[in-house]
Amino acid sequence: MKHIFKKKNANQKYRDLDRPYLEYDKSKILRTNNLDSIPNATLRRGGKISYAEWAHVIGLFQSLLYFNLESHKGNKILDIGCGTGLLAMASMPFITENGKYLGLDVKKNNIVFCNSNYKHPNVHFEHFDISNEKYAANQSKSIVPWDVTDGSYDVITALSVWTHLNEEHSIFYFKEIDRVLKKGGKAIISFFYLDDDYQKSLERRTDDNGRFHKTKQKRWIFSENAYESKDWFCPEWVKVPEDAIGVNSKAIEMMIADTSLEIENIYSGNWKENPGFYFQDVIIFTKK
Repeated sequence: MKHIFKKKNANQKYRDLDRPYLEYDKSKILRTNNLDSIPNATLRRGGKISYAEWAHVIGLFQSLLYFNLESHKGNKILDIGCGTGLLAMASMPFITENGKYLGLDVKKNNIVFCNSNYKHPNVHFEHFDISNEKYAANQSKSIVPWDVTDGSYDVITALSVWTHLNEEHSIFYFKEIDRVLKKGGKAIISFFYLDDDYQKSLERRTDDNGRFHKTKQKRWIFSENAYESKDWFCPEWVKVPEDAIGVNSKAIEMMIADTSLEIENIYSGNWKENPGFYFQDVIIFTKK
């Protein structure tokens, strides 16, 4: 009990210190023009709470957008699972001159916050009413298309979204990516990709007796089938499969089948106990 109270007290102290620190730190930003909207600790979500990590990930994905956009102005960017706006900030430099950023999220409170926090005239957020067993279990069970015009976006982003989608939803919404992207458009999607590097990492995580070296290394072992799927997997600790879902190469093939999408690049993630671009794997798809 003493440990629990100490942890709660430390969390409260962190939140209390974060507010004045955030205000002061933002006043010292000199050469970066899209970090001033990072929210306080209680609103930093998506598996990342630290202000430093938010700033780091915004920079990573701003760089990805820079190197994958044909033009750096006037882009239309659709962000699936926008959360509390991390990729909105990464997108802002590229939507000047009649561009547009649209963030969709299944959590209404995320959308309410985003619409009040981000005042850029080209940035918009909308609630997407669909059920997800982890984030919105009580919403509509119907699988419905995004309310987005065909062929209207230059880029689609999804940070830690397909890591929470079952097989049926994964395949359906990849067809939606294909539908709404312009020809030549890019999709920047993160996964737990169960490739050869993942299989090799399993050997490094255990000793000669098959015991894990560290408890945390066991967290990202995708040993269980997600529902009845043969190619979508989850760790044994999950309450529902959508807590964390990994996919193998056949699953990727199934998602892009019957679409015009092709894999352009794969950036391996450091969750596999290797140096990586980001924590999860990031795959770039191009619409041919």
